[in-house]
Amino acid sequence: MANRLDGRRLWSGIWRRSHPYSRATGRAGGGPMTAVEVTPADLRRQEIISKAAALFDEVGYGSTSMDSIARAMEMAKPTLYHYFRSKDEILSSIHEEFIDLLIAQHEAHQAAGLRPGEAIQEHVADILSLMDTHHGHVRVFFEHYRELPVSRRAEIDHKRSAYFEFVGRMVRDGIASGEFRDLNPTITTMAIFGMANWTYQWYDPSGSLDSRTIAESFWDLLQRGMLSGEDAR
Repeated sequence: MANRLDGRRLWSGIWRRSHPYSRATGRAGGGPMTAVEVTPADLRRQEIISKAAALFDEVGYGSTSMDSIARAMEMAKPTLYHYFRSKDEILSSIHEEFIDLLIAQHEAHQAAGLRPGEAIQEHVADILSLMDTHHGHVRVFFEHYRELPVSRRAEIDHKRSAYFEFVGRMVRDGIASGEFRDLNPTITTMAIFGMANWTYQWYDPSGSLDSRTIAESFWDLLQRGMLSGEDAR
């Protein structure tokens, strides 16, 4: 489970989204992920993003400076500025990497032709598995939206809204096919995200419950509710 959303494995797709014309394809970004030539500089940028996300998680965004990021990376501050112009730019990159990981997994589930119920369970598992592999990203994404530069919010908002719509569409498709009861799709979608997104507040990756078990328990609760026997409706 810890490798479900390995950042290095998916980095080429994320990098392509951030660089509309790659050397490998020449096509505009935003379509299906394709293999690209990932340079050492690209990987170094990702290392900085990961280290900064961990620092933001440990000591807080406001208490983390470019100096502290440079020290954690064991690089000179001017070298850090070669990769990122500001802490805000790193913050934006963390947000974008997080949502791009989820969108990449959505595309994989879509290609697999999963039924709505199966797909929703996998989407919940995707969010929870990031709490194993990208815990700092998760906290940044949910707690530091307001610190995003205004110039970057529109793009990230678009991706966040698109991902919400992906799950909302699965709920509506499940209702239309008869797999789900005739529920309010908006409330149901909000409930799914409410369960999944809040888990980082209490989930302990070293605890007795792994992220997949929690995702399956969430899906069982969503699917069958809490009542048993004749009381179940």
